[in-house]
Amino acid sequence: MIRRLAVLVFVSSLAAACASRGVPPRVAAPGEAPARGTVRGSASRDAEARGHRVVAAALDLRGVPYRNGGTDPGGFDCSGLVRYVFSQEGVALPRVTAAQYAVGEAVRRDSVRAGDLLFFSTVAPGASHVAIAVDKDTFVHAPSSRGVVRVERLALPYWNSRFVGARRVIR
Repeated sequence: MIRRLAVLVFVSSLAAACASRGVPPRVAAPGEAPARGTVRGSASRDAEARGHRVVAAALDLRGVPYRNGGTDPGGFDCSGLVRYVFSQEGVALPRVTAAQYAVGEAVRRDSVRAGDLLFFSTVAPGASHVAIAVDKDTFVHAPSSRGVVRVERLALPYWNSRFVGARRVIR
């Protein structure tokens, strides 16, 4: 009986192993970056999924007019859009851009992922405009020029030269 149980456990472990290498996949520890070829922990996958949901919610608001001080689908300013969209995912953020720049963790520009906050110096020194990263080079925001929520590219000279940093608030 014990031998039969041991064989069953052994066969089950083989079935759960990685088919290409014959060993179980390694799951990254909390806070640890997954090594190349490893399976990310569920917290990392959940954060990425939440980031994509944030982006989808923001993209659904394309075309909503810019309104200074706006915080709802009747009209948004940049930080109002960010706060509204993140609240849909259960993430509470401060109301103004400078305060949003103080939350979360700093992210290198080459590590930006969907749902990260991107900050720009537009009307004042420091972070005066905020957007939501769609991916490493595109973002959705509520700019006052041309007056509607829209998607733009970070590589455009205007945005590239004004980029001041990125923050990750979904971890």
